[in-house]
Amino acid sequence: MKKSLTTALVLTVIMAFMELTGLPAALLPDINIADINPIYFTLMTNFLFAFFLCWLWRNFVNSSWHFGLELNGICGGLKKYGLPAAAATAAVTVTLITELWPLNNTPSALRVIIEGIVYYIGVGIIEELYLRGLLQNIIEKLLKSNRNAALYAVLCTSVLFGAGHAFGAMHLPVRIIMCKILWAAALGVYFGAVYCKTRNLWVPIILHTFIDFCGIPFCFTLESEYPPLAFIASLIVYLMLGIYGIVILKKNREIK
Repeated sequence: MKKSLTTALVLTVIMAFMELTGLPAALLPDINIADINPIYFTLMTNFLFAFFLCWLWRNFVNSSWHFGLELNGICGGLKKYGLPAAAATAAVTVTLITELWPLNNTPSALRVIIEGIVYYIGVGIIEELYLRGLLQNIIEKLLKSNRNAALYAVLCTSVLFGAGHAFGAMHLPVRIIMCKILWAAALGVYFGAVYCKTRNLWVPIILHTFIDFCGIPFCFTLESEYPPLAFIASLIVYLMLGIYGIVILKKNREIK
């Protein structure tokens, strides 16, 4: 058990480092296609490296580790816990488009597909793999004798999830950085709680990706930051999702 948790923790740290730094893909030449920002190809290449590393670990180092990547239970989990995410995404997207209107950029279809869809799918998969599939399980196993182990595991990973979002916002005012950390942490509570209740990693992956699709409107504008009203709306609805996550965690502690 100790060796299993140690190697899982090492993999978690490596995957987090790869996502936050873009290494080693950042050392490769830029890929320039159409009007797509080359950074997206760099980040997605790094996702592939991280996925491969995780696959190697799972198949050759710790084949008994359970991520919960079965197809069975996906629909049930989404049906039971996905409606709040759909409502939040709709609210944020409508507010964002309204605030950004009139949209002042005409991207190619390929850019929308790569930057607005494929990239966010990669983000949803990799972050849920190492945060929920690895780290949350690690913490829960370490605290298995504590009846609140699942809650503590969700909260710990959520704090780290929130802190990780500060790296891409260091150029912004401190109050904006803190709000982004707070709303990311709240989303982390929601994703972690859903994972606890379903034990199927595909469910938080899909919810995470769907919520990230709120960023698609930025493909159609020259703006790069949330307008004030959209920012406030995002903070409110994501905090509500975090509260919902706590509620479903406390509802019954044992996963069936």
